[in-house]
Amino acid sequence: TSADTADTNLERSVYQRTDQSVLLYDWLQEHDIETQHGVLHVTVSGVPKGNRPVILTYHDIGLNHKSCFNTLFNFEDMQEITQHFAVVHVDAPGQQEAAAPFPTGYQYPTMDELSEMLPSVMTQLKVNSVIGIGVGAGAYILSRFALNNPTLVEGLVLINVDPCAEGWIDWAASKLSGWTSNIVDTVMAHHFSTDELTDNQELIQTYRLHIAQDINQDNLALFCASYNGRRDLEIERPVIGLNEDTVNTLTCPSLLVVGDTSPAVEAVVECNSRLNPTKTTLFKMADCGGLPQVVQPGKLAEAFKYFVQGMGYSKYTSLTFLCKCVISITTPFYIVFITVSHEPLTDPLLGLECSQSCLKGPSFCHTGHGGGRSSRLTANAISFHLCSVD
Repeated sequence: TSADTADTNLERSVYQRTDQSVLLYDWLQEHDIETQHGVLHVTVSGVPKGNRPVILTYHDIGLNHKSCFNTLFNFEDMQEITQHFAVVHVDAPGQQEAAAPFPTGYQYPTMDELSEMLPSVMTQLKVNSVIGIGVGAGAYILSRFALNNPTLVEGLVLINVDPCAEGWIDWAASKLSGWTSNIVDTVMAHHFSTDELTDNQELIQTYRLHIAQDINQDNLALFCASYNGRRDLEIERPVIGLNEDTVNTLTCPSLLVVGDTSPAVEAVVECNSRLNPTKTTLFKMADCGGLPQVVQPGKLAEAFKYFVQGMGYSKYTSLTFLCKCVISITTPFYIVFITVSHEPLTDPLLGLECSQSCLKGPSFCHTGHGGGRSSRLTANAISFHLCSVD
């Protein structure tokens, strides 16, 4: 049945079968950690290794760490990275599987308070620093955490991040949704565009069932209310050479990710405009909607691999995808070209240059030559250019 299929898709928490083998996380351990604002449920995968940061994830409203991140972290390229880094998945209070309902009158933490709970998690798990991966509400929480604790955060991957307080458009949409539907419909509209709700029925059905059946509805309503009550991050883009040491903004390397048909596009672009352009990369993912980590895990894993390499951890991330391109001479493969400008470039790792005409203008092809979809990106945006190699 559809419900059985949805449950199966969402329960692939440990194993993923590939053509070669069954990949297994090092180990999984669950903790309920006391903090100054309540208890957080966290799941640890792997063992912290030396002085390397831990990858810390935070999910969006209507999801938990499994439904938000399993598809990405079960992806083979991502597991190549997590062999070298421990992972801590944080579930917002009351959002984990089988969570008990909060008592009547319980005051749910604000978004600021949710961010203030994370140092206690790091202390109790003996984690010195993190690379954060957050989606939606989780991206906001990690951003606030990084602003308040810059020495604890080495890098951020922010998917569908909104740096603003709830605007009048958000308010109107929530009011209209509240008059005509339930919280499940409201959350679905937060995640997916109108076209995606219509066109991708299998994905929509899976997540609608998950939000309705696997998440405690009263607890979800409290988390949604906390997110709707968020305040502006109050960040601004520094003027290089003038105020970059005094302006309030993220100081760590940041990768902003959004699908090109996501409801969050405008919010992510706004966030990008407020951050240091020398430390921020915008990845607008083609042919993707509101859940890029679910719909395009391969592209996101590849982007994360480059991001981690750029932070100085290249020896822990192998470039198997690129290496295949070089080894295979008779079969066309693809090379991922990364650029932060609108100029043709040579891949700095392989010394290979794309000579195709689609690199000669400001539009970059995301899906290869021959009918590939192009997207115009800003000068400090990332473009995955898939170029066939003969």
